[in-house]
Amino acid sequence: MRYGTLPQVDGALYALKPVVIAIVVQAFWKLRRTAVKTKWLATVAVVAGVLYALRVHELLTLLIAGGLGAAPMIFELLSRRGPALLFTTMTPARLFGAAVTAAAPFGMWRLFMVFAKIGAVLFGSGYVLLAFLRSDLVDRLHWLTERQLLDSVAVGQLTPGPVFTTATFIGYVIGGVRGAIVASVGIFAPAFLFVAISGFLIPSIRRSALASSMLDGLVVGSLALMGVVAWQLGRAAITDLPTLTIAITSAILLLTLRINSAWLIVVAGILGWLYHG
Repeated sequence: MRYGTLPQVDGALYALKPVVIAIVVQAFWKLRRTAVKTKWLATVAVVAGVLYALRVHELLTLLIAGGLGAAPMIFELLSRRGPALLFTTMTPARLFGAAVTAAAPFGMWRLFMVFAKIGAVLFGSGYVLLAFLRSDLVDRLHWLTERQLLDSVAVGQLTPGPVFTTATFIGYVIGGVRGAIVASVGIFAPAFLFVAISGFLIPSIRRSALASSMLDGLVVGSLALMGVVAWQLGRAAITDLPTLTIAITSAILLLTLRINSAWLIVVAGILGWLYHG
């Protein structure tokens, strides 16, 4: 936050943002080979992407994707053995989450609830986090701009650890040191709780063909969210010929030569610093 006002640091962030988009594209491309197993799942992904692009809530989009993913299995069960089998084979697990609705004034408790909700319902690759962050913090609550979100993701990429560390920087941008702590605790706490209580459910979920088909739908739904948010943030990150060149070059290097993204981040940061220095 302090050094981001310097021209050199602003130049580094200018070059880092298209690299971040390329990294998300790489993750999307790698995941789609294992996630999109059938033509039906490809259709589910397209439907989920269109829904999210039309500003349907991301949780509802994922629920619809899960239902569509399970639709062939449901129809098969109903046609073969009737409705009774559907209820006897369905796993008693529920997806839940309190959706953040209208814009609201900032408060630490509200900040905690936003990140706890994201940590509780986020499904898929860590980069799906961007879709949730953009929907909640940029579109609904207006606590961040798209540029600030991209800066936060860039900082998250520079630091060791999972993509979720982006939450720490976002919390600091919004609420200072207290905000950083609250956002970090909020986004990581649900995972500890769910791991503790879900152990006995996992074997039954894995044995259920219906639950597996729903998970397939959720996976391609989360993949669709990742693709759409990469396009949305890409419009803010790729603003001219140099950033377009950086994004395309980074994507090619990541997808063909499989270069470690850390090197691209370092090189792009240095080039941006020199370019604006």
